[in-house]
Amino acid sequence: MTKAPLCLMAVHAHPDDEAAMTGGILAKYAAEGITTVLVVCTDGALGDQTTGATPTDEHHEPESVAAHRHQELLESCKVLSISHLETLGYRDSGMAGWPQNDVADSFWQTPVADSAARLAALIEHYRPQVVVTYDENGFYGHPDHIQANRITKAALEMVPSVEKLFYTAIPKSVLAGFRQALAEEGSGDPDAEIPDEFGTEDDQIGAVIDVAQVVDKKRASLQAHASQTDSSFFLAMPPERFAQAFGQEAFVSVFDSTSRQGIDDDLFARLR
Repeated sequence: MTKAPLCLMAVHAHPDDEAAMTGGILAKYAAEGITTVLVVCTDGALGDQTTGATPTDEHHEPESVAAHRHQELLESCKVLSISHLETLGYRDSGMAGWPQNDVADSFWQTPVADSAARLAALIEHYRPQVVVTYDENGFYGHPDHIQANRITKAALEMVPSVEKLFYTAIPKSVLAGFRQALAEEGSGDPDAEIPDEFGTEDDQIGAVIDVAQVVDKKRASLQAHASQTDSSFFLAMPPERFAQAFGQEAFVSVFDSTSRQGIDDDLFARLR
């Protein structure tokens, strides 16, 4: 029987999340001819404005921010050669504890079943073997990231055809390297920029993917989101140091129908 074409789907909360956590794999697998689908759940309206206004400022204009970030997202998708972009268009819920968390049509307040049904329809349409999203804590507790995790798990119960589910992760050992790089570069306070609670224990990692050949695209993808990343201490690193820091992307294996043993170096291991 002919195997179905390989497809990777990444489910993210905001424009720019795709670059930070999965820019490497999206570029790598696109370069290999694998279909890549990016699902962005919110409009990103509670990001920083190009004028410098932050979401807590009186003159912050959410609609303007959302429109600008969408254009940045399109540029990022071009850089990463993403095959298909799907935007669910929910209202950005903001950081944990913000009053926007309680807005009726925010992503955080949208019933999981409703959003999951929309995502399930996309999964049924594109038929990805591999899906990637955040862990249950949304990596650092962001409500929209947590909601993205919830709707992804619910959608996979509705459409059980996916072979593997991965959560984005940064191993604790890698974060230690980030702190050292920051200290050596003098471009930020390691303890403030990378709190101790960040990161995943190394023994939970199920896949580590070498993205060194496309790390320049990951950097360019982050740069495409300039309204949010211009002050990034990572982008302040020289390209060589950035390549050292971001030449791999790691993931927790949540389920794998192919009976994984050990740490895979390919999200499509045993599916090719």
